[in-house]
Amino acid sequence: MPELPDITVYIESLRDRVVGRVLTRIRLASPFLVRTYEPPLEELFGRRLDELRRIGKRIVFCFEKELFAVLHLMIAGRLHWKKPGAGLPGKIGLCAFDFENGSLLLTESGSKRRASLHIVRGAAELRTFDPGGLEVLETDFQTFCAVLRRECHTLKRALTDPRLFSGIGNAYSDEILHAARQSPLKLTSRLNEQDLERLFDAVRRVLTAWIDRLRAESAGSFPEKVTAFREGMAVHGRYRQPCPECGTPVQRIVHAENETNYCPTCQTEGKLLADRAVSRLLRDDWPRTLDELEQLYEQKKKLSAE
Repeated sequence: MPELPDITVYIESLRDRVVGRVLTRIRLASPFLVRTYEPPLEELFGRRLDELRRIGKRIVFCFEKELFAVLHLMIAGRLHWKKPGAGLPGKIGLCAFDFENGSLLLTESGSKRRASLHIVRGAAELRTFDPGGLEVLETDFQTFCAVLRRECHTLKRALTDPRLFSGIGNAYSDEILHAARQSPLKLTSRLNEQDLERLFDAVRRVLTAWIDRLRAESAGSFPEKVTAFREGMAVHGRYRQPCPECGTPVQRIVHAENETNYCPTCQTEGKLLADRAVSRLLRDDWPRTLDELEQLYEQKKKLSAE
């Protein structure tokens, strides 16, 4: 799912192309994309786009006379800037925003259609889309700590809760926690002052570094390679690959469609975190250390060879 760095660069790339331009029409390939009926989609046609904003992981198109289009890309939604009137890809194309100077295409891979578009009238209605998460690059240390300690959660859950922090999701939370040398399952109530300082520094350092990197990658062009699994990430999406800091194989916890990646040496003092489904299945046979896990892998290799 595109997160704060990706959405930021999307908006910056779009701002130069469409702000001040008139939206001529929106071509819908999937009627399920639009989740509102009032005001109608057609009311945006012929209106000037005055501004682009980010609310969490959403992109807000701000049109004249306080009309807004709120786009959530969800997991597989992606944007593409093409020549005016460009056709939509057959299976993955959802809609096209046609401006006088080009067309912004929305695609979504996979069979599930989760991306959403809401048409909203008025600033008050727009505010209902903001869950209230703190903008971590625009705050100070004390405010960050107060929000983090508001509820007792694991660090992974706290960082990805949009009511607490804005724009951080599964991928960058993994990277932040690795940079902070913190376990994803550590409770927020158990952080000492040094832990908090490291975490605050890691949040700002990781997100800023990735924004700068994505800006550089798309300089002069539209960002087309938006993905949750990027070359250069320390742990996210790198299961069983060596940690760039210590060389330990990166481990993971799988839950539903998400996975949490971490380095046991750098983040959990060598302990393996229990994967709910697998650890319940194995019970007492669940490995507690990396050495025990490696022994299981070796046994598996021997059985496969036989």
